[in-house]
Order: sequence, then C-alpha cells, then structure tokens
Amino acid sequence: MDQKIFEGIQDIEKELGNLSSAQKILLATDGSVTTILDVLKGHVHIRTLVQEFREADEEIASLLDIDVGDTINYRVVVIEEEEPLIYAISIIPVRRLNNDFKEDLIRADIPIGRILRKHNIESRREIKSVSVEETTPEMVEIFQTTSPMLRRTYNIIHKDQVLVWLMETFPYSMFQD
Repeated sequence: MDQKIFEGIQDIEKELGNLSSAQKILLATDGSVTTILDVLKGHVHIRTLVQEFREADEEIASLLDIDVGDTINYRVVVIEEEEPLIYAISIIPVRRLNNDFKEDLIRADIPIGRILRKHNIESRREIKSVSVEETTPEMVEIFQTTSPMLRRTYNIIHKDQVLVWLMETFPYSMFQD
C-alpha cells in the first residue's frame, strides 16, 4: 500500500477511532470496489442520480490531463444492494472511450468495474487520497445518517492515461465488523 494512503488511514483513525477491516479495504483497494461489495453485501446495482456530458473546466482538465473544453462524462451514482452502500462520482474524458464502452456507460446502470471487465480493458487504479468529511445534507438524505463520511479519490489508468477519475464516499457507521 502506498505510504500516503497508509498514513491517511492512520489520520482517519486518530480522528474517528479504529476502522474495520472492510472499511480499510474499501478505502485502500486498488481492485474493483464492485467486486468487494458483491462479496460483502450480495450482488450490488447502480442507481444513477446524474448522468451528463459536460465541458471540462480547468480543475477537471487538470485532473484528467485533457484540454479545457474537452467533453467529459459526469456521472453520480449510488451503489446499493437493499440499502445505499457507496456514493460515487466519476469523470471520464469521452475521447478516450471506444464506442461500446461509451454505450455501456451511457446506459448508466452498470458499475464501471463491470464495464472494464466486460470490455477486457486492462487498467490499474492509483489511489490519490483517503479522508474523512463532514456529512452534507445530500449524504444525510441518501444514507439516512449524520455519521462522518469516509472518502477516497482515485484514477483508473489505461494506456498510461487517466481513463476515469472517481470519488467514493460512505458513512463511517457502515461496514463495521
């Protein structure tokens, strides 16, 4: 595990108390979160809150190493089984997608990890940050808790380029051993 991610988890534990093994795995994995959730909770599915094409602003262009104004796919989903499990935002530079991948993404109901697997896309994940965040009204509404939120950001890299930037958030009160 990257030292900064290890230290980030330690910082979270100093602030909130011990994290469960499942919480640490969800924060630090460089594998598919969907697969982990399938194992922990049963077959999960996606509820899409926002799915739209946008032009990249300076911040997004910097995150994805693309030009300002390039088209991106902006997607906000809740990964759930019977209850909401993870809130996720993904940002994808459209010019780096093949048409089949783009069609599956636009359908909005397929987790990105499953799309990558379906299209045999070899990729790696680079965890950028792990943190604890204050609960927002939107998170209270989705998760029905005021628990602090655990968050991570990461890139899915394909052919040495950012294919997907992701932010995943879930309540500290979830996934406790």
